[in-house]
Amino acid sequence: MTCREIKELLLYGESIHLECKECRVDIPKSVWETYSSFANTYGGVILLGVHEDVNEPDMRKRFTIAGVSDKSRVIGNFWNTINGDKTNVNILKDENVYAVNVDGKEVVVIDIPQADYRQRPVYINGNPIKGTFKRTYEGDYHCNEVEVRAMLRDANEQGCDGMLIEDYTMDDVDLTSLHAYRNEFAVRNQVHAFNQLDDKTFLKSIGGYTANRKQKQEGLTLAGLLMFGKGLSIRERLDNIRMDYIDKTNLADGQRWSDRITYDGTWENNLYNFFHIVVGKLTTGLKKPFVLKGIAREDDSPVFRAVREAVTNMIIHADYMITGVLRVERRENLFYFSNPGSLRIPVERIYEGNHTAARNPKLQDMFRMIGYGDNIGSGFPTILDACRQEQWRKPDMKEIPDLRTVDLKIWMVSMMPEEIITKLHDMYGNSFDQLNGIEKRVLATTMLEEEIDNGTIQTLLEQNSLDVGHLLSHLVEQQFLVSDGKGRWTMYQVNKNYLESTAQDTAQDTKLKNSDIQNTAQDTAQDTAQDTAQGTRQDTAQEKSLRKIHQEKLIIAFCKEPHTLKEIAAHLKYKNTRWLREVYINPLLGTQLWMTIPDAPTSGNQKYTSIPPKE
Repeated sequence: MTCREIKELLLYGESIHLECKECRVDIPKSVWETYSSFANTYGGVILLGVHEDVNEPDMRKRFTIAGVSDKSRVIGNFWNTINGDKTNVNILKDENVYAVNVDGKEVVVIDIPQADYRQRPVYINGNPIKGTFKRTYEGDYHCNEVEVRAMLRDANEQGCDGMLIEDYTMDDVDLTSLHAYRNEFAVRNQVHAFNQLDDKTFLKSIGGYTANRKQKQEGLTLAGLLMFGKGLSIRERLDNIRMDYIDKTNLADGQRWSDRITYDGTWENNLYNFFHIVVGKLTTGLKKPFVLKGIAREDDSPVFRAVREAVTNMIIHADYMITGVLRVERRENLFYFSNPGSLRIPVERIYEGNHTAARNPKLQDMFRMIGYGDNIGSGFPTILDACRQEQWRKPDMKEIPDLRTVDLKIWMVSMMPEEIITKLHDMYGNSFDQLNGIEKRVLATTMLEEEIDNGTIQTLLEQNSLDVGHLLSHLVEQQFLVSDGKGRWTMYQVNKNYLESTAQDTAQDTKLKNSDIQNTAQDTAQDTAQDTAQGTRQDTAQEKSLRKIHQEKLIIAFCKEPHTLKEIAAHLKYKNTRWLREVYINPLLGTQLWMTIPDAPTSGNQKYTSIPPKE
């Protein structure tokens, strides 16, 4: 991290990824709570040597660099403590802790990655229940016992779905579901030895039935009960979990849904049945390709495979030990999937593919044996590939910590839908055509989703949060977007009043420019009268430029201290910042005016200065 990057981070203020601490020599005790919370959540950066004035509303003035008095001592104390018994695990490397000189003062940077699921919970003071923290938008908070136990379960490589469910036997199995599964298995594995086994032995072989020899107990595993159990048996043992499918397409006035799968007694509510019913309903009406495989027709497509993978992933990654809903919705322009739990691996690695950590490996094996989720780590790439082939926008996967869910949206719309572009043209007029391709995509996404945040655009553009923050701030500055909230959890919506607000600005600027012209004419008339009296006459072009030269001098004088475009506009009493930039600012750049962030011209934090940069 560089000096400039630290300053830009401080402009956003503390967030889910940033914590600032004042520190001279001794490490603040609260650092260890933040270490735990960052490691257990999404990672983040601690800056030691930064003072925060909590009563200062202006984010540009709220944080000041105080510096540490002895960087070597501070860094040494940090390593001595973290390698002691303060925390249960040290997930940092040497390159994660270092000092950066900021305006002559030393700031110690502690860059904390998200801990691997096998290392969580990361806790302090030797007590996982009382010493485990999580990061929210508001700061560091204690994890409750349910959250800690969920992390402990996730740390188990073997998963939990293979555990014995006491007192649940073959009597609790829906044989119709099991036999339907066996038929699928036999078709796919025609000469497999499992086909000759009785039902109980078959279930044992695929991980659905087990025995505890020491206690002389046997019965269904969690996976076996969920996959093939009778609905009543599942609800008796796992009343914390529900399965829900809603179709919100083709709605009549006042209708909430056109179809819904509920516990109405018409089907046994196990995962096997839920999977097939939901996949069937999601793919109804989708285009079926005509492909011959040998002499047989194969009705399959990338979209069909993507839907199956999405439902499979939802099931095998859900946390069935907490309260929640396996929820699937079909809407006019998207498929929506939600499961209880959290992501075991970072979302960016999921998008990369070839990374998997199924929370329920027995269920994963059961689906794999009948051809679903066949290649480990290939599920999400299959979904991405289908969207690329259909030229749909990239699917959105998000973890919602407050709700303890993971949500996936597969959009059935292009990255730039024609109807959305038409609406944006109506909303922004010709100004929309002046935007670049990335800016148009951001506005189209915002229009489509109604509101977006920094994380959504990171996924869409595959850019880091700082660059996305610059882009969004620029669009807000130009009035294309309006923002709600502060910092990195700000939400953005399209500015539906763009034409109205810019028309007012244009009218005001026209008035001001007319005033400039009148003033220039008066000045010119006076000069002309004087020149005539002296037998001289000024050049007409020079007369017209007098006012502009005067304004440029005002800008140069004002920018001896760096100022934003908005601040310059306010100083000169202009409202149309775009006109100001084009007429006055841009012609001065590189000769009498310089950008404070030259490598990011459209940054929302951009300022202009008349002091030449040091070589």
